[in-house]
Amino acid sequence: MVSEHGGNIYANTGVIDFSANISPFGINEKVIRAVIDSSRKWSDYPDPHCIELIRKISQHECMDENRIVCGNGAADLIYRIAHAFKPQNAVICAPSFSEYQKALSEAECNIHNYTLYEENDFLIGTEITEFIKANSPDIVFICTPNNPTGKLIMPDVLKNIAELCLKKDILLVCDECFIDFVSDGDKYSLKNSFNYYCIILKAFTKFFAMPGLRLGYALCGSEQIANKLKNSGQYWSISTPAQAAGIAALDAYHDMDNRLTKEYISEVIKEERGYLTDNLSSLGIKVFSSDANYILLRSSLDLYGALLKKNILIRDCSNFSGLKKCFYRIAVKKHEDNVTLINAVKEVLNV
Repeated sequence: MVSEHGGNIYANTGVIDFSANISPFGINEKVIRAVIDSSRKWSDYPDPHCIELIRKISQHECMDENRIVCGNGAADLIYRIAHAFKPQNAVICAPSFSEYQKALSEAECNIHNYTLYEENDFLIGTEITEFIKANSPDIVFICTPNNPTGKLIMPDVLKNIAELCLKKDILLVCDECFIDFVSDGDKYSLKNSFNYYCIILKAFTKFFAMPGLRLGYALCGSEQIANKLKNSGQYWSISTPAQAAGIAALDAYHDMDNRLTKEYISEVIKEERGYLTDNLSSLGIKVFSSDANYILLRSSLDLYGALLKKNILIRDCSNFSGLKKCFYRIAVKKHEDNVTLINAVKEVLNV
């Protein structure tokens, strides 16, 4: 059975997991120690307001504490946004992360798909503003770099979307969970066009390699929007170990001796992405250019099934709206794992 999302190692034990787009450098040892140390507080309720964690995020993101909302992963915040603001009409992109559509559908929202086409390299172009105008949404979800395509939204396009949403009183939610893997990623953030109706979604899941602890946060364009989001969902949404992990992750990142900066990691990702792209392309597999820590592929061969037999798990993208059975996504991992993947693909292709 193909999983709805990546990372299903529980049904596929003993595999090298290329299906989940997590930092190849793994979780910091200081984070692990902080989680263990937090066990002394597990008999108490967690801080429902995440006071210390939000203080750290505020310093990290240069954002007012009153405009930050934490959640049980970015996915939790997607559902809380849908239920807090109760939009009647939404615009989302296809293909993109499926939880936008699922959350909006649960909130009984009418959804308009802005289709991204293969012949246009799955880019979000300037015409998206006309699509938004034509469909009069209450909310727009976008993702940069987009999942699963790895494509960034160009700053001028992002600025135009933000200005239109401000003018039309449309809530703009921009998922930037992968932007820290992008070279010069700050230039492509919605922060550069931030306004009252903006929400940026971030998570500790990807860059800090903490998917099992479930921790994300929203940067809101106003205190009013932040307060509405805070009041949605359960009261104790972030566990004590997750809060301890987030605090430790940010402390470790800002240590003077930390070498795993965004700049360093993005350069490693860029180099390894190039290695995978060049080698897969030479084997006759269609590889779409990416700015993220994952790559979208197209192959007539059932790569998912063939590689799974060799204990390599990749993401079958056939359940993404706008994609077909022949599309797959792979994470960019450390070089030795990437070499293993290339060698396995050569074997299944009999090259």
